[in-house]
Amino acid sequence: MRQYSVKNLAKLAGVSVRTLHHYDRLGLLKPSIRTEAKYRLYGEKELIRLQQILFYKELDFSLSEILAILEDPEFNMITALESHKLALQARQYRLSTLLVTIDKTISSLKGERAMLTNEELYEGFLKGQEYRQEAVTTYGAEEVEASEQNLRQRGKAGFEQLKADQKDIAKTLAGMLTMAPTSSAVQEQIARHYANIRGFWGESVCAGKNMAEAYKGLAQLYMDDPRFTSQNGQENPEYATFLNTAMVYFANTHILD
Repeated sequence: MRQYSVKNLAKLAGVSVRTLHHYDRLGLLKPSIRTEAKYRLYGEKELIRLQQILFYKELDFSLSEILAILEDPEFNMITALESHKLALQARQYRLSTLLVTIDKTISSLKGERAMLTNEELYEGFLKGQEYRQEAVTTYGAEEVEASEQNLRQRGKAGFEQLKADQKDIAKTLAGMLTMAPTSSAVQEQIARHYANIRGFWGESVCAGKNMAEAYKGLAQLYMDDPRFTSQNGQENPEYATFLNTAMVYFANTHILD
């Protein structure tokens, strides 16, 4: 089995030798062998563990939290990797949305893009301005206006893309009702849904929220108000329950901010 020196492993993983020494002192990543000359050597098992450490660091876990996770006797590598994948996908969708927002804002500031009217913002949303008033009552005028400003900055094309994505996600999830809401395939779509919701709300609004709790609150709204999950004008309680379960699971396992 191939062994890596601390210098070779540092180069391979893109970290410093000092970092690996620090992980060793913390008990986070011990070398598989220490030679008589006190050189550290790392094997395949240590490479995989380092990958896990770096994944959790990417998701903003502290080193003490990572150590506790990896040392947990219930820790499962495959489950962890599936979880990392979903969390990174959610971040990918979020960053993609931010990049679109930046492009639309630049275009607006240059006078290249017409801003959306209130009527256009709520076109297709239940009863338009009635929906806006409900949102104001629930979330407050300041938060609603911040979300509206975010959508205006996207311009018409960006806003239409956001709505098109919303419809595609809903259609895809509706076709998954026979699957477990916690399955990886469903959770991938929920990651898309979460990113889409962040797109509608706007990052300035999301930054001031406990997003895990906010997303679970939205999941409960889907249960309480059948208008949000009706299909072709017909209530669909099975879909509402499915979506609620999938969203709550995602919030509890993948939303870290």
